[in-house]
Amino acid sequence: MSASIFREYDIRGIFQEELNENIVKKIGFYFAKELIKKVPDATFVSVGYDARLHSPQLKDWLTSGINHAGLEVLDMGLVPTPVNYFSNFVDFNGLECDGSIMITGSHNPPEYNGFKITIDKDPFFGEQIYSMGRDILADDSVIPDNNITIEIDAKNKYINYIVNHFKALKLEGKKFVFDCGNGVAGVVLREILDKLNIKHKILFEEPDGNFPNHHPDPSDEHTLIDIKKELASGEFDFGFAYDGDADRIALLSEKNNFKGDILAIFFSRFIKNPTVIGEVKCSQVMYDTINSYGKAIMYKTGHSNLKVKIKEEKADFAAEVSGHLFFNDRYFGYDDAIYATFRALELIDQGFDYDKEYEALPKVYSTPEINITVTEDTKFKIIDDLKLALKNPPSDFETIKDIITVDGVRVIFQNGWGLVRASNTTPKLVTRFEANTKENAKLYEDILVKMLNNIGEN
Repeated sequence: MSASIFREYDIRGIFQEELNENIVKKIGFYFAKELIKKVPDATFVSVGYDARLHSPQLKDWLTSGINHAGLEVLDMGLVPTPVNYFSNFVDFNGLECDGSIMITGSHNPPEYNGFKITIDKDPFFGEQIYSMGRDILADDSVIPDNNITIEIDAKNKYINYIVNHFKALKLEGKKFVFDCGNGVAGVVLREILDKLNIKHKILFEEPDGNFPNHHPDPSDEHTLIDIKKELASGEFDFGFAYDGDADRIALLSEKNNFKGDILAIFFSRFIKNPTVIGEVKCSQVMYDTINSYGKAIMYKTGHSNLKVKIKEEKADFAAEVSGHLFFNDRYFGYDDAIYATFRALELIDQGFDYDKEYEALPKVYSTPEINITVTEDTKFKIIDDLKLALKNPPSDFETIKDIITVDGVRVIFQNGWGLVRASNTTPKLVTRFEANTKENAKLYEDILVKMLNNIGEN
């Protein structure tokens, strides 16, 4: 067993090599015990799984552990992650779940899988996961097979909810293209589009855990080649792409790829006095724009962190640059790429011009995420050392206006900013830079990377 599978936001590892029968049964068992501690009269756990070839096997093992702890599993089968989250807020013929587990490897390679966990509608993450991991690693008991479940139709309940919510859409004369990437978005998407009479073409709709066409990660420009070709044909008004478990979205026009922080600006304009949570990687343009008519709060990266912060601040919306979009306005406050799709279509129905509004925003130059490989043992220490070094920078260092340390180090310079943070899921430092010119963005990148290299040498 390896402690490395227990991560900040979820549990993730390689099937059989790290996620084997013994450990997965114990994940189910110890999760159920934690659920019972928080909800003493807990009865049901809803479980769904993504398109990965080993997901059904993991479901059986997980179920054995949950049953061994005395709870029962509401089995929703193959569904997107948002459908699993949705199950926490509805009942199934009188049955209500007290927590949920989604079996998914998200956008990781096919040999990976994992678990996204909810207890009493809140994310189960951070120290909760680490503590459970320590208990599991110390336990040498054997849990017997017992994969009995109660089947529920969460998929159709979700489809009907979305259709009813957006039944007023009138998009005659428009046509859209969708790239499911052989993930699970296709399990629900076509039926919703058909019921709403939206003209469409769907790429790679069939769930296939081998991901034969491209890797399901819409934050990677290389995975958007197919949908960009479709948009270049002039046949479609907009394109939408999803990650493997459909909790992240990319929205594209023929001219632009609208990242999560830009979409936060657009959606927030249609919310009265909005409070919006952004992660530390979001553009300063997002914070400045939303603060001109609402309130924008910078917080830690990570879907679990943002869900907690939304609830704490009673915020209307949250966003990550990568395409996790969380609507707490008219929805439940979790990241749902399918729901976000129809909120985006709603703006189109209202005449919102995405390209025009994007081009009207202040022009800045942003780098993509630039990752620096380090080790698990050193990544957080490097961040601490960087904070110390920035207190007394070299005499030729660019003028620092402010330093934000809510998650890593975001250094505010005269004409932009640079971010260095430790990834919570991999042995890497994540960096991003933004400025009023490409030259300044490169300058900020160079000086901060140089400082990191000096730290590494000392």
